[in-house]
Formats: sequence, C-alpha cells, structure tokens
Amino acid sequence: MNIHEYQAKEILCGYGIPVPRGRVALTSDQVERAAKEMGGRCVVKAQIYAGGRGKAGGVKVVQTPEQAQELAKELFARKLVTPQTSPEGLRVRRILIEEAVEISREFYLSITLDRESSCYCLIASAEGGMDIEEVARSAPHRIHMLSIDPFTGLRPYQARRIALAMGLGGTLCEDCVELLLNLYRCALEKDCFLVEINPLVVTRAGWLMAMDAKITFDDNAIFRHREYPDMLDYSQLDPLEITAGKYDLSYIKLEGDVGCMVNGAGLAMATLDVLNEFGARPANFLDVGGGATREKVAEAFRIILQDADVRGVFVNIFGGIMQCDVIAAGIIEAAAGVGCPLPIVVRMDGSRVEEGKAMLLESGLNIQVGENLGDAAARIVAMLK
Repeated sequence: MNIHEYQAKEILCGYGIPVPRGRVALTSDQVERAAKEMGGRCVVKAQIYAGGRGKAGGVKVVQTPEQAQELAKELFARKLVTPQTSPEGLRVRRILIEEAVEISREFYLSITLDRESSCYCLIASAEGGMDIEEVARSAPHRIHMLSIDPFTGLRPYQARRIALAMGLGGTLCEDCVELLLNLYRCALEKDCFLVEINPLVVTRAGWLMAMDAKITFDDNAIFRHREYPDMLDYSQLDPLEITAGKYDLSYIKLEGDVGCMVNGAGLAMATLDVLNEFGARPANFLDVGGGATREKVAEAFRIILQDADVRGVFVNIFGGIMQCDVIAAGIIEAAAGVGCPLPIVVRMDGSRVEEGKAMLLESGLNIQVGENLGDAAARIVAMLK
C-alpha cells in the first residue's frame, strides 16, 4: 500500500527525523496562501503515487506566491507522466508546498524488505538525488548495503559504519546514526515494505534533513493498523483495482488486450509468461484465490469485461479446493449477464473438470476449452486474429 510524500514525512517526523516545514493544498488558492506562509520562495511538489516527479515537471522551486499559484493551476489541470506511471499518467489532486532549503550535500537512504533473506535491508549511498538509479547501474560500488538480523535489529555500530561509508564525520555522523536507528524503528513498527529518503541532505546550516520520503506498507499487515485504509488516496488507483479490492481479489492492470483470470499467484505468473511466449499481451493480473465462490468468480469476470482494452478473455483454473463446475457457473453467469461477445478460452483441470467443461461448451457463449496451457494460449491468439 502506497501513501503520499507528505504523509510519509508526517510519519518520519513522529520518529524524530527532521523534514522541511510544509503545507498540503487541495486548490491553487490554498497553494498561494501556503507559499506566503513559507516566505514566498518555496518548493511546489505534486503528490502522486509515483517517483520521477522532478524530471516530469512536478517539483519546482518558485520565487513568489503568485508563481506558486500559477504552477498549481497547471499541475491540477493535467496528469503527470513519469517513468513509473502508465502512459496516461496520474491526476494531481494534492500539492505539497515546502520551505526552500539550502543544500550542501545529497545522499540516498532506504530500508526495504528483502524477501530472499526474509530480512530488512539497509541501502545507502553518498550519491543521492534524481539519478540514483543511474548510480546503481553505472557505479554499484557506491551503493552500501546491510542485511539487518531480525533478532538483533540494527545496532549502533552498524549504523555508524554506514554513516562513515557515506562520508559523514563528527556530529553529523552521530546524527546520522540516530536517524538510521529511528528509520529502522519506523520500518519495524509501521510494518513497512519500504521506507526511502531520497535525498537525505546536509543543509548549509549543517543539519541532516529528509527532503523527500516514500513509504510503502506491507499489505499483509494492514489488519494491525486500522488507520492505514483512511490514508489511501483512491484517486491514484485504477477504478477496477478498487472494485477488486472490495471482493478480496488480487488485480493489477497491465497494458495488453487479453483479460486473464487465474486462481493462485504462482499459476497467474506462469500464465502471463506463457501468453507472452505465444505472442499474446495480458491486460491484467487477476488472482481469484484458491477457495473462490461462484459469486466471486462472476465478479472477477465482470471486472475483466469492464476493461475497454480487453479483446479476449483467458481463464486458467486448477480445481483443488474450488471445483471446476463452480468456476464454469461463475463464468457463464457473468458473461451471459452482460452479453459478452468476446472470445473466451478456458483451461481447467482438477475436481469435477469434465462437468465444468461440459457446462462451458453447452453455454452458447463464444468459448473454447483448451486441452492444456499451451493449447489454450494458442487458441486465444488464433481467436483474436
């Protein structure tokens, strides 16, 4: 689960990590008033669920409240397209106005969950800022990484070693040690998948400060934090993803034209790979789960059909906990209910598979049943042609 920069900074501030003074605005008039509070010269930052805002024109320094207001009108009137958004971009509905800070040095700092080791990993570099990705590609030796033992946590001597590797000494080194320990405590207590500060800066006055912040919560731990759903900005999400969330469906919009419905995340990933191998372009990742009901399957199918990019539907189901005839009934209910004219290919196996296949073939819909995954993928490609 993502949140906005201003929300991430509020959380970091609660852990004693210095951030610039700022205000959040929902209108251009509010932006102007906030700029006046900052003394006129300030930083105007579009708030969207994506990085790369600076290069896309979403982060700019202005000299007067009037300039801030004009820039806000421009940002509110268009979608921001960055390397981390779709080609359509994301609508700007919130703007953060911050005091302008004189910067002496920039660093990169993050704590993220390493699934391979099941540990948090601390990543730091003295080459922070907008080009950190290029640094990682061209000069990986400048990136310092530390795997944090979950039993002992981040120790002060480890944090000091990282601070020294970043080129900090004296009181700045000790300030960085405290900041790193607080950042780890934040990641642990807030169940974060990622806490990132880019850039962490040393100001001209000699203070450490988080100039930008990104926090991603672990979706599996949201039940422990009742306040998290209220922090979500639904305007940044695909409407179909919102609908899927209401029915506990795992849905992610992709850029293809073959709608996919699969039960099981691993099977879903394999399905996307096979479709790509046969020349098809998946339009989504949709996992209905192993114990889905007929109603849940029907709703998942409706979500696929609401995507205007979808030209055909591919269903790959293994009937273990869930029986294949139940899956078939859900598909028929949803497709018939909306008068679906699209070609549909179903590959299913497992419990009551013959009954499920018979129901699909006798439904009167434009459905073909594949004998195996490869055969089914070839069928959907042929039907689309």
